[in-house]
Amino acid sequence: MKTKILYVEDEPFLGKIVKDTLELKNYEVLMKDDGARVLEAFFSFNPDICILDVMLPNVDGFTLGEQIRKRNALVPIIFLTAKSQTDDVLNGFKSGGTDYLRKPFSIEELIARVENQLHLLKTKSENLIPKPNFEAVQIGNIRFFPDRFELHNSLQTIKLSHREAQILNLFFTAQNQTIDRKEMLLSVWGDDSFFNSRNLDVYIRKIREYLSPEPKIEIITLKGKGYHFLIK
Repeated sequence: MKTKILYVEDEPFLGKIVKDTLELKNYEVLMKDDGARVLEAFFSFNPDICILDVMLPNVDGFTLGEQIRKRNALVPIIFLTAKSQTDDVLNGFKSGGTDYLRKPFSIEELIARVENQLHLLKTKSENLIPKPNFEAVQIGNIRFFPDRFELHNSLQTIKLSHREAQILNLFFTAQNQTIDRKEMLLSVWGDDSFFNSRNLDVYIRKIREYLSPEPKIEIITLKGKGYHFLIK
């Protein structure tokens, strides 16, 4: 599967050169030339990384960066700008940027920065997600097999979805600890959007049902914070 880049640039000549070169490097590129069209494209395209020019029609790049960052805490954002003042660089990072490249730039440097940001994202994501536990974890009558995506309770064997197994792994590796809701969303979905937050509520209800045959286990919801996985 190709890495997807959302590229926003209103200079058509520069935009075509950058887009064509990135595609030759086997990236999938969606280019927009108007800031007002970017958020819709972000949700439909679901990019792995964003490259945003700062000076854009209707909505500037810094504002777009803030809007994207509110909806996705992890996606890398590289700002492109002809401005070179320190304040502009600082504003870029305050707006959610993870890197900043001044115009004019070489395509080789842009590609190097894209690859670096993707590498940093992969490292960060791996650190967020607990390492798989390939041994069966048992609490009372509950046995959880992370590698097989199975949960055995006193009544049945339950085949888990990938996300159910991820959430259970978070709980089982944090016994008698509080798990932050936002960190859970970032670990499982990669962002803490409203849609994914509602999905998490559904998964938590299902997991409570799976664990209900074991009275020693309780998942306590801490409003505004997260969950406490209590072993009595």
